[in-house]
Amino acid sequence: MAGRGPWTRHPRAIHLRRTSRLADIAVGTLDGFRIHQTGRSAALVSHFGFISVFPLFLVFTTILGFVLQDDPELQAKIVDSALAKLPLIGSTLASSPDQLQGSIAVLVFGLLLAVWSGLKAFVALQGALDNTNDVALDDRNGFVTTRLHALGGIGIVGLAQAASAFLTSVVTAAGLPAMSNVLLVLAAAAVNAVVLGCTYRWLTSAAVTWRSVWPGAVFAGIGFSLLQVVGTTVIARSQENAENVYGDFAAVIALLAWLSLHATVALVGAEVNRAIVTSPYWPSRSADTSVGD
Repeated sequence: MAGRGPWTRHPRAIHLRRTSRLADIAVGTLDGFRIHQTGRSAALVSHFGFISVFPLFLVFTTILGFVLQDDPELQAKIVDSALAKLPLIGSTLASSPDQLQGSIAVLVFGLLLAVWSGLKAFVALQGALDNTNDVALDDRNGFVTTRLHALGGIGIVGLAQAASAFLTSVVTAAGLPAMSNVLLVLAAAAVNAVVLGCTYRWLTSAAVTWRSVWPGAVFAGIGFSLLQVVGTTVIARSQENAENVYGDFAAVIALLAWLSLHATVALVGAEVNRAIVTSPYWPSRSADTSVGD
């Protein structure tokens, strides 16, 4: 027996989409999320993003070993600093910072592993954006082009997110006046929106226009900033009185959830863009999403 069809095709939903532009975008976004299996794509992106964190911890620990080597004064400062509360390595920093040793071989291995896992995450992201833009498998970018785009994505997103995370950390920790806090959040949202706009524009095989990527980029950029503010506050509070083992498990689970939420918000932003340019009820002037050469 045939099903009744998706709720987005219900006469009431169609009537709502015809009468409200905002409702049309919302319904189209939810419909695209279902059709393109965006939740599954977000899980894949966050999976590889999570894997890439541990090589970065390895790199960070190795560099810290070089810095702390033969420097008892700096080792004493580390014990009382926020670094001693980091998951996985915080207990070692707090009890025996002199045990951390720098190694060129380990540093190179950690960097290579971080780049590999980061490439996997950005390749998965490109596949997710191609799904959102309904690009046929045979029309998608080839192996080399996809990896080159992924390398560019790692550089741009890594630098921009570091700047954004710094800004939102200042908001929650510096105790600045309320107006300054708002301005910092808006600055972080602007950085996120620019990065996401570039991501939607370049990390897909579809020839999307700049006009078509900004609505979803602004939406997801604001979402990223809210997640960073809330995430920084929650993680800081969870580390205050947590025991070592419990704190490590809690931090790992929180990190995985945090990455998953970011991946979901980013892909929902892409679905917002797609809903706008493909709406049959409110035609868009930026509806050119043909496949690139």
